[in-house]
Amino acid sequence: MATFQRGTKRSRRRGPNNKTGMILICIVLGMVIAVTVVRVLTINKTLEVYNEKEAYYSQLVQKEEKRSEELVDFEKYTQTDAYIEEVAKERFGLVKDGEIIFMAED
Repeated sequence: MATFQRGTKRSRRRGPNNKTGMILICIVLGMVIAVTVVRVLTINKTLEVYNEKEAYYSQLVQKEEKRSEELVDFEKYTQTDAYIEEVAKERFGLVKDGEIIFMAED
């Protein structure tokens, strides 16, 4: 009859295979960390570029809003009598009754 022993310790492999496996795992882990760091740096540079573009376009929007307000004000001014008189004097040489015109000699 064969006798079986319970609880016998199995021998663990502590040879070169275990060290090789650990080294390979460390190498793979190092590569993953390196790739992650490179990607983070690339994303940060891209983020900086986008932030600069955002600032530039924000300034453009502010300038255009200011210009839009100026155009609204000019539109209101063009509908006044003062603007009509100014254009009549400049373009057509018209004058009001009782005004005296002085011409410069060349």
